Amino acid sequence: MTGWTARHSAATPRRVNGFPRILPAVHVIGLMSGTSADGIDAAWVEWPDDASARPFRLLAYEEVPLAPSLQGRIHTLAAGRVAGTDALAELATLDVALGRAFAAAAKRVAAAADQPLERAAAVASHGQTVAHHPERRATLQIGDPSVIAEETGRTVVADFRTRDVAAGGEGAPLAPFFHHAVLTDAHEGRVVLNLGGIANVTALAPAAEADDVIAFDVGPANALLDGVVSTATGGAERFDAGGARAAEGRIDEGLLARLLQDDFLRRPPPKSTGRERYGLAEAEALLEAAREAGRSLPDLVATLVAFTAESVAWALRDHLGGFPVGRVLVGGGGVRNPALMAALRARLEVPVEPVDAAGVPADAMEAMAFSLMGRNALLGVPNHLPRTGARARAACSASWSRAPPAGSELDHPVVVRDVEPVVVAGGAHLAAEMRQHDPVAIERRAPFREFLQAQVVRVAALFQRAFAQEQVRAADVPG
Repeated sequence: MTGWTARHSAATPRRVNGFPRILPAVHVIGLMSGTSADGIDAAWVEWPDDASARPFRLLAYEEVPLAPSLQGRIHTLAAGRVAGTDALAELATLDVALGRAFAAAAKRVAAAADQPLERAAAVASHGQTVAHHPERRATLQIGDPSVIAEETGRTVVADFRTRDVAAGGEGAPLAPFFHHAVLTDAHEGRVVLNLGGIANVTALAPAAEADDVIAFDVGPANALLDGVVSTATGGAERFDAGGARAAEGRIDEGLLARLLQDDFLRRPPPKSTGRERYGLAEAEALLEAAREAGRSLPDLVATLVAFTAESVAWALRDHLGGFPVGRVLVGGGGVRNPALMAALRARLEVPVEPVDAAGVPADAMEAMAFSLMGRNALLGVPNHLPRTGARARAACSASWSRAPPAGSELDHPVVVRDVEPVVVAGGAHLAAEMRQHDPVAIERRAPFREFLQAQVVRVAALFQRAFAQEQVRAADVPG
């Protein structure tokens, strides 16, 4: 799917929980490039102006392919194959090149939504992961937010993974926050399965609270499949289109048994992984071993499909034992692979269907997730769940970079770091809240006028919350 628009959906209500809105709905562009590095997903989403996630509107979604040469450079860098002193130069160069690519994707989705960029409150960018080592408390995403801010003129919310890892989390998966906010059902237990480069699951019990959600990386999904096909075809094919090669091949049971000995599959959650374990080197090694054994490419691809399906089945059995699974909702690029979807249906004992069935376009899901996390960062409310990593509490993980609008008198961008949750019990706590957001939280070079404007917005939101709470308390007082 290259584009999706919904310009005629029902408008966001003017009242929330029976009380009038003070602020308009919040429009945020979400940007995501996954482990496969084959393209940028961009979603323009309209959210409520408070901490709720419903109702929302997906105004547009665009899938912007990355050039094969750029994809190859990303994979080469991530595999540690850039020699010596060239590695740092390549890292810096790709950081800027991807920043420009993300900015172009933001502009493209704005055009698809028929909206001026100025209407977006922010661009929320995940970036492109090139290294992920949670065991070392380290992760690295490139696609410079400053470049995105300068080229779009919008505030950019970024550093979701790095902030989470710095606070003791795994840094992945992050989309479960969105899964919980949007896909939790009052009566049905659901597992959301994302089939990107890496497969990850989110377990949503009926009417689950944030503390109830369990999510973790399972193992490889498209990373090895794409790597094997791309390597075997010299880059002429970037993935197994339509699952055709897998459908043609036969599963090598001996190879499948060896793959399933992977100790990551048995490691208890929380856990996360990436190309460091399932990347270019592993794909090349699998292809070389297949050639030496006289195994055809279709047979190897079919075996890797079976490996992913079996890994997911093991995860549900071993790590989610006893969980009431009513349905498995699938998103990510793997949902377009009929062979992979068929393998999952054969191995799982519950209905397996694209997440579209629950009202979220499968291709757009991760970009929408970062749009929501960016919206929450702007509001200063949690955008991460406590049990999806090693963190002990829900938190707001992000940093901001804002470029001055065209023609502005501002001389410098505003950069706000390490946003933390805001908890307000009522109007009496306004002074304490304002002390938490003293100008020292904003770089001194930022114009004080910008700080005051931000506080006006925040005060309006605080009074809205206080007004709502006072109305609720008044309703509880006997007549």
